[in-house]
Amino acid sequence: MGGQKKFGILLCAEDSEYVKKLYGGYYGVYVRMLKEEGESWDLFRVARGDFPADDQISNYDGFVITGSCSDAYADDLWICNLLILLNKLHAIQKKVLGICFGHQILGRAIGGKVGRARERWDIGITQVQLYPSKIFTSLSMPTSLSIIEFHRDEVLTLPPEAEVLAWSERTGVEMFRYGYHIMGIQGHPEYTKGILSNLIDRLFKCQFIEESVAEEGKRRMEKSEPDMDVWWKLCTSFLKGRL
Repeated sequence: MGGQKKFGILLCAEDSEYVKKLYGGYYGVYVRMLKEEGESWDLFRVARGDFPADDQISNYDGFVITGSCSDAYADDLWICNLLILLNKLHAIQKKVLGICFGHQILGRAIGGKVGRARERWDIGITQVQLYPSKIFTSLSMPTSLSIIEFHRDEVLTLPPEAEVLAWSERTGVEMFRYGYHIMGIQGHPEYTKGILSNLIDRLFKCQFIEESVAEEGKRRMEKSEPDMDVWWKLCTSFLKGRL
């Protein structure tokens, strides 16, 4: 498609006051990571039922699915409608990048299984091990990367056509691709430590996570730094067809 490149963000969560104040919402967080000069980025609040129309999707070069507090294996109406949209995007081989919940819902959409993580909560900074893959060759990727994590669900199985790209001690599928148009990342390359810290505090305050889980997440966050620049390069290279 010629002219200005156009991308869509499928927002699966509500904006926190913290990200509203610092970034204008999660839309701003993702645009900060992914937008390049000459591109337009649209926001669809799919968790509220706001989806791109069928006659619109071919106008986009790609879509990004965000994280969420919802379960990717649930059958809420908006999740079912999201699966329908993903099947349409898959059929026309549109570029789709899924982050955390987005990674999991993509795994479900292509025939995989998603469920509660074997190790339960994974919060903090995790060292992810990369399998050798030809899609990494042009980027001269290292064998491991640090990434911010915040999840208690994971992709348990994938169809044989999918390629697992990374794993960690707690999670067997940290990253995968299906063909050259679908890629999922379990961690949060878009998060800063500030976003993570605020999220831990908010979810502990509303008793969504226990005190011990919150404290462990803070400790793991303080021990290292995420490799944000490398993840951003990987995500933009995938979406823009440079891998």
